[in-house]
Amino acid sequence: MTEELVVEILKEVFYTTFLILLPVLGVSLVVGVIISIFQAATSIQEATLTFVPKILVTAVTIIFLLPWMIDKVVSFTIKIITMFPTVLK
Repeated sequence: MTEELVVEILKEVFYTTFLILLPVLGVSLVVGVIISIFQAATSIQEATLTFVPKILVTAVTIIFLLPWMIDKVVSFTIKIITMFPTVLK
């Protein structure tokens, strides 16, 4: 197992993780900014007003994107498993 192969595998791991988490984090960020603007405009400083909508929207996003996420993880896992003969040499 060479250093180039390890770097390539780690690059694929980080890219796949980033690709899977980006939509969920992006939606959560957008909802958080919208709620913050709403709180600043109305002077409502309720803590649950920030957490509950973000949790709900994040859960809905995960449920909606779960088939795509599973497909990405499965394809990455298959790619890693097919690389085993190369890695073991």
